[in-house]
Amino acid sequence: MEPKSVGRFGKDAVRDIHEVSGLVAGAVIMTLEGEMPVQFLSPGDRVVTRDTGMAVVKAIRPRKMVCDAVAILAGSLGHTRPDRDVVVPAGQKILIRDWRAEALYGQKQAMIPASKLVDGEFVTLHQNVEITFYEIEFDREHVIYADCLEVASYVSTDIYANAA
Repeated sequence: MEPKSVGRFGKDAVRDIHEVSGLVAGAVIMTLEGEMPVQFLSPGDRVVTRDTGMAVVKAIRPRKMVCDAVAILAGSLGHTRPDRDVVVPAGQKILIRDWRAEALYGQKQAMIPASKLVDGEFVTLHQNVEITFYEIEFDREHVIYADCLEVASYVSTDIYANAA
C-alpha cells in the first residue's frame, strides 16, 4: 500500500497531502503598500500580520501538486469572511474566532486546518485536486490576512533549512 504523500522536500522529508498549506493564485494579501495578489509578492515585501503588525517576506515559492482542497463560499465564516469564494489546500491553517472555536475546541479562538471547517454545504472538500499555490515564508510563523481570512503563513518542514 502506498503512503499518501506528495513528494520529497529537503533531504528525505515527506509531506502528507493533508499537511500542504499555502494560498492559491489570486488570493489577496494585505501588505503595507495595500492589497496585493499573492503571486506578485516578492522577498522583502512587508505584509500586515495579526500577531506582530508587520513581517518581511523571506521567500515565496509556487508549488503545483495534487492534494485535497477546501472551497469556502464568500461570507460563510462570518460577515464578509471571506470576502469572495476561496479555495485553499486542506491543510491550510485558518484562525477562527467565533462560535466554531468554542464548539469545536472550547476556546474563544483556534488555529485549525481548513479541512476541519468542512460542512458539506458552504465549506466543501474536494479530493485529489491539482492546484498551484504559494508558500509565503517569514522569519517565523505569522497570522496574515488573505481574502479577509486570518491564515497561518507557511512554516518550513525541512529540518535542514536552517542548518549551517
